[in-house]
Amino acid sequence: MSVQISPSILSADFARLADEARAVEGADWLHVDVMDNHFVPNLTLGLPVVESLHKATGTPLDCHLMIEDPDRWAPAYVEAGASSVTFHVEAAAAPVRIAREIRAKGARASMALRPATPVEPYEDLLPELDMLLIMTVEPGFGGQRFLDIMLPKIRRTRELIDRHGLQIWLQVDGGVSAETIERCAEAGADNFVAGNAVYGAGDPAEAVRALREQAVAAHRH
Repeated sequence: MSVQISPSILSADFARLADEARAVEGADWLHVDVMDNHFVPNLTLGLPVVESLHKATGTPLDCHLMIEDPDRWAPAYVEAGASSVTFHVEAAAAPVRIAREIRAKGARASMALRPATPVEPYEDLLPELDMLLIMTVEPGFGGQRFLDIMLPKIRRTRELIDRHGLQIWLQVDGGVSAETIERCAEAGADNFVAGNAVYGAGDPAEAVRALREQAVAAHRH
């Protein structure tokens, strides 16, 4: 498994987003948290900011839609410049259709699960997806503590992916840091969203490099 690091701009300085995006240009992705104050109790940013970020950085955008009615909105984020779009299955009316629309527009289709949502009921959907996101905190706010109780779910998800012989990335988001990334990697994650661990560091680019090293080392064991 190749390790990918996706710094979350939820922890960046919103007044300097272009600079903050450039500060992590060694990262694989830039994770963009879209929140609508309905699906989650927070309001962040939307299509215009994604369009602007797409012009401001060469790092591909990984848009995580924590919003109601992703069936309506997900394709627009591909058009705005996202290379990967994640919708929450809990908010989706027709997850297979959403995934196919995202792929048809040229982006990677990803599905997210809140901590209390089991992965097993969605086993048959896996071939429609390019990535699964296991939330390791309740979505809505940055800076939360990592939920250790999600590690068995990460393992079970990796086993499901491998059993079907699929090339699906397994992303974790929430409380990922130098203290927790190795456990996530050992459990089978290969794509790591990190907010405070990157943007709270003195040197965000160095934080990305260090997190990558830790995850790679954990995969080797």
